[in-house]
Amino acid sequence: MLLGFCASICILELLSTYHFHYFGRCIDVTGAYSAQKTELNISLTAIGLLWTSTDFIIKGVTYVTETEKETDGRSEEYSEDNGINSSDTVVDQALMNIVDRDKLLFSVFSLLQNLGADERPEVRNSAVRTLFQILGSHGQKLSKTMWEDCLQNYVFPTLDRASHMAATSSRDEWHGKELGTRGGKAVHMLIHHSRNTAQKQWDETLVLVLGGIARILRTFFPFLRNLKNFQSGWDSLLVLVKNSILKGSKEVALAAINCLQSTIVSHSPKGNFPMSYLESVLDVYDLVLQKTPDCSDGVASKVKQDILHGLGEIYVHAQGMFDNDMYKQLFDVIEAVLKEVKMTNNSFEVEYGNVPPLKRTALEVLSLLRPTAQLSSMWFFLLGNLLKYLPKPNSSLVNNEDDSELTESKSHISDTINTKEVPNGIGSAFQRKGEASPMSLESITNINYLLADKIVPVLVDLFLHAPATEKYKIFPEIIQGLGRAFSFALCPLLGTYNFLLSVTYISRCMTTRRDNPGGSLWRLAVEGLNRVVLDDVSKVTIDSQEDQTIQRPARVRVWKEVADVYESFLAGHCGRALSYSALSATVLKADELLEMNILDILGDKILKSQIDVPLDILQRLVTTLDRCASRTCSLPIETVELMPSYCSRFSLTCLQKLFSLSSYERADWCLSRSEVSKISIMVLMSRCEFILKKFLEDENDLGEQPLPTPRLEEIIFVLQELARLVIHPDTVSVLPLRHSLKEGLSDENCGRRSHLLVLFPSLCELVASRYATSFLLSFSHREARVRELVQVLLRLVATDLGLEKLNLSS
Repeated sequence: MLLGFCASICILELLSTYHFHYFGRCIDVTGAYSAQKTELNISLTAIGLLWTSTDFIIKGVTYVTETEKETDGRSEEYSEDNGINSSDTVVDQALMNIVDRDKLLFSVFSLLQNLGADERPEVRNSAVRTLFQILGSHGQKLSKTMWEDCLQNYVFPTLDRASHMAATSSRDEWHGKELGTRGGKAVHMLIHHSRNTAQKQWDETLVLVLGGIARILRTFFPFLRNLKNFQSGWDSLLVLVKNSILKGSKEVALAAINCLQSTIVSHSPKGNFPMSYLESVLDVYDLVLQKTPDCSDGVASKVKQDILHGLGEIYVHAQGMFDNDMYKQLFDVIEAVLKEVKMTNNSFEVEYGNVPPLKRTALEVLSLLRPTAQLSSMWFFLLGNLLKYLPKPNSSLVNNEDDSELTESKSHISDTINTKEVPNGIGSAFQRKGEASPMSLESITNINYLLADKIVPVLVDLFLHAPATEKYKIFPEIIQGLGRAFSFALCPLLGTYNFLLSVTYISRCMTTRRDNPGGSLWRLAVEGLNRVVLDDVSKVTIDSQEDQTIQRPARVRVWKEVADVYESFLAGHCGRALSYSALSATVLKADELLEMNILDILGDKILKSQIDVPLDILQRLVTTLDRCASRTCSLPIETVELMPSYCSRFSLTCLQKLFSLSSYERADWCLSRSEVSKISIMVLMSRCEFILKKFLEDENDLGEQPLPTPRLEEIIFVLQELARLVIHPDTVSVLPLRHSLKEGLSDENCGRRSHLLVLFPSLCELVASRYATSFLLSFSHREARVRELVQVLLRLVATDLGLEKLNLSS
């Protein structure tokens, strides 16, 4: 310590004079102190003095006394020009000869490089830090020639040596210095496990070297890349990065990745990072991701995650440099990782419904890959590839050996429900004999389900950001894919919620919900579909100047797929019945709200908007609502009360949507609204007539027994809505009424309730029904409501025909 202190005083005294020729000797002495092996602190102090010496050398500073300053006007003038405070005692500056300065600096660099190979980790790490601190802090003052010498003789050789030593050093564990004995046994100083081998100590040094190179590349890359020997150094750096990731420790691998990342992120946004360099980095990442060991190893997984984050960061900061080929390469690299991770159904992640961290990271990065304006054609490529991860339907729901069971089951169901009596009812699904079901029997805990669960939100978010011209190229496939996602999670609905169905068939249908009744894939898909459809409807409604000549064919395909999905989800599948008994009331309520939201979007947003939906698609969408509205009335009377309460609510909501679509509301009336109203009124009249007819049939079958509550609520709801319904004259024109009858309608009312004339025969039949005359019996007040409502409707018919009761007394 004493020697170190004396050396410090000596050097500082020498630096305060004009005798530049002593600097060389001073640096040599300091180097000798730093290399001595007797006292560690002396070596560290000497390295610190080298850093101090370099400050003086770089700045060309020499100190003079205040007396010398007063006699040297030129020095005073120079001091003021360089911002030195005249009140300081050390104020004068003079430029050192450039040749002498460079020689002194090379002496310091050489000493620090040699110390970077010292066997003592503390010394070599201090020397490495000092070398790169000098270059990072004062590099802008070094000439081009000097930088070339630094890179060739000091920077890259230091990197190569540290890498070689880290790869070849002993991995034998060290024992700390013996501190004494206890119980006859030696007691050693504890060494942390991260530093208990020579190899781990050299890894730490290599991390420092990589950090130092990262610093000078961040700061000086645009200048350095023009040096004659930089390309060879860059190539050697890429090789070392590759080897560090594949064979090095986690710390070394992460430092190597950061060395490249920090350079790209710092300079690519400014246009200072050439394309060839970017391509070389992507090639390295691609190579190491392919060759990195199995990701069951936590270290390999962490390194791959860091590379993936780096790729996303590169794209975000260097978007302008990417062309189509580079974009595809980037996507392929990420997708390879997404496909690589293997999971089994008994793995920890699957057991708890989680995707492994590496897959989650890949998905996070994919969400960043929004193509720029010059990469607009890549939207189709990106979205199309993501669609591949959504579930794919099987060609058949069951095996051939089970066909006999299904045939018997269908026969039994057909005997129970006469589908011919149900116009557009859910039971009509049986009439499509041999139709393949979109249901997959794949277990919901399968990795494909878990991955699709995470893909859906990413896919929807990316799609919503796509330009309209690119969006419509793949819009139908997006709708189709989302439809598969929630079809995958639901079972085919065979003749509505009929609990007389074959237990064997239902068990197969509900397999996915039993395995994971709270699964989120179908919910995410439904929410994604809602967002996609609402976004399109709102944009088409607002932006009327859109180029319809380009989008018209695509939009027809889109609406066809939308109709398929709504028909499949709302009328062709059910996701509840047996397996939903395992869910909490909160989850059931949330699912019911989600289903009601689907109806709201279909009935209030899509069908009431000024959209260019073809008439045949409008017919299908309205028919889908009608099939859902038939859930209550199409069931046999003996099974109605077995139907869950939410099914009845759902059915009534669909009926309400049909009434709403048929009604005349001035605020939203337009040409498309008129067309929907014409379609809806005919479907609604058919449904109401069937409900009224079914009501009378059930009454005859039950005799003196009360009608089931769901059926009674339905008839009351229909009669109330019929009384409220007012239709537009254009809608009246499609009703099946004789021309003479239309002419006889009251001019004042303009036939606004002409729909009641269509149902007039059925309403007359209700007059004689048991529930219409229930005031004579001891039935409930709710049952008596039927009579009152029928009376109201008949009065409305009379009013519409101008047959109000005359005041004879007048």
